[in-house]
Amino acid sequence: MKNTLPFIENDPWLWPVASCIENRHLHYANTLEWIRSVHGSLYNFSSAHLYYGLHYDKKQKVWIFRDYLPNAKDVFLTGDFNGWDLSSHPLHRLQEKGKEGDWEIVLNLDEDILASNLQHGTRYKIYVHDALGNWKMRMPAYTFYAIQDPNTKDFSAVVWQPARKFAWGKDFVSMLEDTTRKQEFAKKFTPLIYEAHIGMAQETESVGSYREFAQNILPRIKDLGYNTVQLMGIAEHPYYGSFGYHVSNFYAPSSRFGTPDDLRFLIRKAHQMGLLVIMDLVHAHFVENTNEGLYALDGSPDLYNYPEPKGTHPYWGSKMFHFGRNQVRRFLLSNLRYWVEEFHLDGFRFDGVSAMIYFHRGYVDVFGTYENYFGNQVDEDALIYLSLANDLIHEITGSKHLSIAEEVSGMPGMTVPTFEGGTGFDYRLSMGIPDFWIRWIKERQDEDWVMRDLWEVMNHRMSNVPQITYCESHDQALVGDQTLAFRLMGSAMYTAMDIHSQNPIIDRGLALHKMIRLFTLSLGGGYGGYLNFMGNEFGHPEWIDFPRKDNQWSYKYARRQWSLLDNSQLKYQYLYAFDKAMIDFATKLNLKTLGFARERQIHEENKTIVFDLWNGLYVLVFNWHVNQSVPDYHIPVAKAGKYISVLNSDDKKFGGFGRVDNGGKYFTFSKEPNAPYLSIYNINRAVQVFQWIEE
Repeated sequence: MKNTLPFIENDPWLWPVASCIENRHLHYANTLEWIRSVHGSLYNFSSAHLYYGLHYDKKQKVWIFRDYLPNAKDVFLTGDFNGWDLSSHPLHRLQEKGKEGDWEIVLNLDEDILASNLQHGTRYKIYVHDALGNWKMRMPAYTFYAIQDPNTKDFSAVVWQPARKFAWGKDFVSMLEDTTRKQEFAKKFTPLIYEAHIGMAQETESVGSYREFAQNILPRIKDLGYNTVQLMGIAEHPYYGSFGYHVSNFYAPSSRFGTPDDLRFLIRKAHQMGLLVIMDLVHAHFVENTNEGLYALDGSPDLYNYPEPKGTHPYWGSKMFHFGRNQVRRFLLSNLRYWVEEFHLDGFRFDGVSAMIYFHRGYVDVFGTYENYFGNQVDEDALIYLSLANDLIHEITGSKHLSIAEEVSGMPGMTVPTFEGGTGFDYRLSMGIPDFWIRWIKERQDEDWVMRDLWEVMNHRMSNVPQITYCESHDQALVGDQTLAFRLMGSAMYTAMDIHSQNPIIDRGLALHKMIRLFTLSLGGGYGGYLNFMGNEFGHPEWIDFPRKDNQWSYKYARRQWSLLDNSQLKYQYLYAFDKAMIDFATKLNLKTLGFARERQIHEENKTIVFDLWNGLYVLVFNWHVNQSVPDYHIPVAKAGKYISVLNSDDKKFGGFGRVDNGGKYFTFSKEPNAPYLSIYNINRAVQVFQWIEE
């Protein structure tokens, strides 16, 4: 079989749909060629934020404001600068070719005395006479900073132009400017991601700030050994409880956490600590609110979104971007460039990719057929947008980048480079694994866990699809679900987490919490990386619930109780210590180049799974049995010689019982020629890691 695209040629499963993939790639290539022919480059195309919105031209001493409102009848700029006069500053419709639909106003400081009032901190909006004949106050599409009135709750755009421009200094970006260092970084870097939410990162029952996060949380992330911070809810959103997934202002860092420079301060500090910072990016949809967002900005019901019924997500109620429109592509691609260049972000985790690429928005019972992936329910324009987005991310960040797809369907080619016919993501999230763990714990007794099933689930993936694995993220911690820790230990966490307490529920929960994490990381993380949600590393109890009417607007569950971890009399410290040791182990493994584990032994009666990594350099023994430990247990290994115990979840410093010595030395013996074995004490509900050190 010989095809144009290596992506197809290397995968016989795709040969029957080769023409579909080639046509899809051709559509992408033609779109990119059109962009280059008209705009010169993809980078130039992605500069809408420099043209639209409010900008000050120092040379000409003028303010220029533009927005795209093709169906508006009249548009006015209003705000603090003119006493919120609704008619004193009209925009005019541009007539030049290529600018159809654009409205503009130029305010000359020498000619307009009110223009001098446009300065740092000035609030403003546009007053639109829309296509339906209504007059409405609206937020500009390109709002770079927005604040909410504490009394009316209305948002206004705000001029952010402080007297002193933020100084980045020598942050992580400048340290990696050398091409060789960038290439080395990309080759060796394994993303170990700490997913976090700024507002709920503090312990007080309030909304945390960017600077509090930088001061209090970044050191914890660094101490644990994670190398990447994934920030949620950064783009402005009117409803705090949406977790940031119903965005209103795509270019505005959320003001509820601080100013744009406060966010820059956080990112600079993270870079100085050697941490990458990526953004949980929402480019699938936008909030339906007309007071704050994009919807019907000029009065037309489908300016940025699809016409109905495709224009509204059936379950989220938000508006779905129309990816086939160049104005929408330009808006979103420019948004990527804006976040990277203005805030030095190192990449993005694209939220809701399945909702983007399917008109059924990912809500089907089964994926895996040609009809799913290449039928009329696939939004080809969304795939083209994502391909262009990955091209742009890689162009503007060089080798120091991360693009991750939250994609549940398994659409072929998501992590294949665009020049080979794929969509171009660096990684996809292994979304099935956390769902598996929750289902497994809910539906099965410990005694009924099947070892072969555990092994198969973790290894059911393709070697050419780099993925970020995880046992739980923010999704599993929300009201309506439970974290692994709370599901395992429940209300016993309220009464029996004291270090002197003896409680079998807590003992079981601590043991399985550690085993599940290392099992997932070591088996599912090959060719990729690992992710943890803030606080789950130490078994944060209870759930996440943002303030809302049903809970009397309480912040009780929209925070992280770090004092539980810092209290030396509580057992949370043990889970934290294990997570730190596990991340150190993951760093040594270099998950990105690790590959698949090799099965050495699966024993159902003893509930034991043994496998090795790096051609036998490390041997991992997981004993999931409820109560059966086996002395003098023989495990086959790849290399003869001496081994040392390097990690043991039963260690007392991890809240275990200390039944074996960490650091103990073990020597192989042979039952038959070229068949080395180790004899170990195979302790129940524990994982032991052995490292080969010499012949």
